[in-house]
Amino acid sequence: MSLIYFSQSQTLSTPTPSPTQVVKQDFGLSTVELSYSRPAVKGRAIFGALVPYGKVWRTGANQATTITFGDDVWFGDTKVPAGKYGLLSIPGENEWTVLLTKALDVTSPAAYKQEMDVARIKVKPESLPFPMESFTIMFNNVKSNTLDLDLLWDKTMVTVPIKTEVDSKVMAQINDVMKTDNRPYYQAGVYYLNNGKDLNKALEWLNKASELEPDAYWVWYQKANCLAKLGKKSEAMAASAKSKQLATAQKNEDYVALNDNLQKTLK
Repeated sequence: MSLIYFSQSQTLSTPTPSPTQVVKQDFGLSTVELSYSRPAVKGRAIFGALVPYGKVWRTGANQATTITFGDDVWFGDTKVPAGKYGLLSIPGENEWTVLLTKALDVTSPAAYKQEMDVARIKVKPESLPFPMESFTIMFNNVKSNTLDLDLLWDKTMVTVPIKTEVDSKVMAQINDVMKTDNRPYYQAGVYYLNNGKDLNKALEWLNKASELEPDAYWVWYQKANCLAKLGKKSEAMAASAKSKQLATAQKNEDYVALNDNLQKTLK
């Protein structure tokens, strides 16, 4: 008689050497989302050694690095439709090429096909004042319609400028919603105020917003800002005083301080 022995192995969970990170950034009127793996230096020589110069790099480790744009953007000088793309790079000692590809599974130079390129940009690497142990991709200098995509590892950083169209879309929205019964006077007024539009129209809308919400200290504060930009200092001081009074009553110290600072500029 023969005996048969069965063994069942246990699964084992261990930390991944190059953990995945997903970064989501509000940008323009939508978002940008990035997924990549983060290898570490671990005492190794990186660019020109572990990551060779002149060859396509997945811009991370493990799986392919991807980036998803919720709206159309300009990647450098190239307009790119909204969608999901592979993010690749070709490091060089004095110049990098950073590119977007339709292929979402490129993990080696052999898998790269140039005809799948959507956009590419040449950028100069910069030396970091401190070493970055873990490879890091980050969104930096984020503004309403522009941001920088920074790649940092070891002692090197490269930056890709990205921009999107916002103003024409917001203006189209404002033109539409201001024809309705429920008009967003405050939001429209603040947009005009902060984006170089007609200040008199901004003031008109902020006046209407303060009539609808007379105790809204934030509305009175923006109204004071608008009056100050129009050169109406005494009216701006009065609006700011009203905002501060309301903010004090509602225990909002941030707006009390904002009004104190604004009033200093009006004296």
